[in-house]
Amino acid sequence: MHVVIIGNGISGITTARHIRKLSDYQITVISSESEYFFSRTALMYIYMGHMKFEHTQPYENWFWKKNKIDLMFDRVTDINTDNQSLSLKSGKSIAYDKLVLALGSIPRPLLTKGAELNGVQGMYSKQDLERLENTKDIKNAVIIGGGLIGIELAEMLHSRGVHVTLAVREKQYWDIVLPPEEAKMVGNHILSRGIDLRLETTVESINGSDKVESVTLGTGEQINCQFVGATIGVMANVELVKNTSIETNRGILVDELLQTNIPAIYAIGDCAEIKHPAKGRRAVEAVWYTGRMMGESLAQTICGTPTPYNPGIWFNSAKFVDLEYQTYGDVPAKIKGELTSIFWSESDPERSLRIVYEKLTRKVRGFNVLGLRLRHKLCDEWIKTEKTMDYVLNHLEELNFDPEFFQKFAPQVKSKFEALVLKE
Repeated sequence: MHVVIIGNGISGITTARHIRKLSDYQITVISSESEYFFSRTALMYIYMGHMKFEHTQPYENWFWKKNKIDLMFDRVTDINTDNQSLSLKSGKSIAYDKLVLALGSIPRPLLTKGAELNGVQGMYSKQDLERLENTKDIKNAVIIGGGLIGIELAEMLHSRGVHVTLAVREKQYWDIVLPPEEAKMVGNHILSRGIDLRLETTVESINGSDKVESVTLGTGEQINCQFVGATIGVMANVELVKNTSIETNRGILVDELLQTNIPAIYAIGDCAEIKHPAKGRRAVEAVWYTGRMMGESLAQTICGTPTPYNPGIWFNSAKFVDLEYQTYGDVPAKIKGELTSIFWSESDPERSLRIVYEKLTRKVRGFNVLGLRLRHKLCDEWIKTEKTMDYVLNHLEELNFDPEFFQKFAPQVKSKFEALVLKE
C-alpha cells in the first residue's frame, strides 16, 4: 500500500505519523513550501527575533528517514484519478493507492485598485515571511483586514519600529466573532499598544507607480506608506483539483470519513469541507487543532479501522498583541434566542470572562476569556455534561489555569451572576 500525502502542514504530517504508528505502508509526503514540516503559527516569532526557523521544526531532520516517511520537495501539477497517479513540476510522476489532499488555505485575493504593486502582500506562508524580510525600508505600513492574521502582521511590523495603521471595516475589531464587549476591549488594547486601529474604515486604492507609496481611504484621507498587508481572510486551496472529477464547493467535499467522491482520495485540514458538519460546527474550519484531529482520524480509516471525524466541542485560542484569548463551546457574536450570558471584566489587569448559558435550563453552553487562562479539559467536560450555571459558579476556581499568585476572579463573577438573578 502506497499512501501519498500532498501537503506537509499539521494535517498531512499528523496523518503520516499516525499511519506509520499503525502500519508499515509506504508513505510519501509532497510539499513545495518547505522541505520539512514546521509550525506555521510560529512564523511571526521568527520575524520578531524570538526564534530561528529551525526552532519551528518539531522534529529533527533525521526523524523522517528513521520512520520511513519519504519527503519530496516538489509541486504536484496534475492528479489523474483514473490511473491513480500524480504529475510533478520536476517532470516526475508518482503512483498512489491512497491519496490524501492536505492542501491548506490560500489568502483571499485583494481586489483593491493597486493590489498588484510591489510592497503589497499577505502573511501566510514561509515564502511570505521571506518576502517580508526583504522590505527593510518600511517606515509606515497599512494593513487591510482585522482578523487574526492582520493583528499578527501588525504586531510583527510594530516590533521593528514600523508605524502601523490597521484598517478594519467593521464597527468593532473582529465583531463577526467577538461579542461587543470583548470586541471593544480588544480594540482598546490594540490602540494602547501603539497600533493605529481605524474602525469602519475601508481602503479605496493603493497608490504608486511600481512600489506602494500611499493608500487612499474611503473617507478620502491619504496615508503615506511603503507596505500594505492584505489580510482579508483565507479560503480553502482547491486550485489543484479544479480540473479533476473531485467534487468541490467552498472546499473539497468530504463525508464523515473525510473521503471525497472519488474512492481512495481523501481531503483534510483547511481545504476540506464537511458535507454534514456536526451541530454548532462550520463546514470549513481553518484551525490548527482540527487539522490535527482530522489527521488522526484519517490514519485510522486508511489503516483499516473506519473512524468518523468527530471534532467535539469547539475551542480556539489566539493573542491580540499582549492580550490572550480563549473560547470554548457556543459563544456567538450576537447572543440571542434561547441563550443569554454573564460578562465580567476589569481594566487593570485587562481580563474578562463571559459564560453563555440557556435562559430556561441554565445549562452552560460556552466560555470566552481575555487575559485569563482556563482549563480546557474542564471547559470541555462541563459543556458536554450540561453543567448548570449554579454548578459552574460554585466550582469556578477549578477552571483557573493562571499562575499561583494571580489575582482570583471567581468571587466577583459569582457576585455579578447573583445580582443578575435577583433582577429576573
